Amino acid sequence: MKYRVVFRERSDETGERADNPPSFLEPELEDGMVVDARFVGRLEPQAQHSSDLIQEDDGFLSLSGEIWEYDVADGRDKDFIEALQNSGMVMEFEPLETGDELGIS
Repeated sequence: MKYRVVFRERSDETGERADNPPSFLEPELEDGMVVDARFVGRLEPQAQHSSDLIQEDDGFLSLSGEIWEYDVADGRDKDFIEALQNSGMVMEFEPLETGDELGIS
């Protein structure tokens, strides 16, 4: 099963990534749980103004999201969801349907 995962991400004053959200999930994952992981994109921080800098007063708005897709090994969905919940960095996640699960070739 594939999952789309949105991690909480902090940005620096230029809007660049200040931490690596998936690194908070990695210690929670057991060997063989994830078959593949793919970066999808970033949501821009709400605090960026026309100057492209995050103002000091808007520091709390420097949080945004980083989106990843994970392909989870068969039978490991429950463990993966538990790892997401324990990571402390996941804002939301959802399973993605593929043709295989729908019986489409």
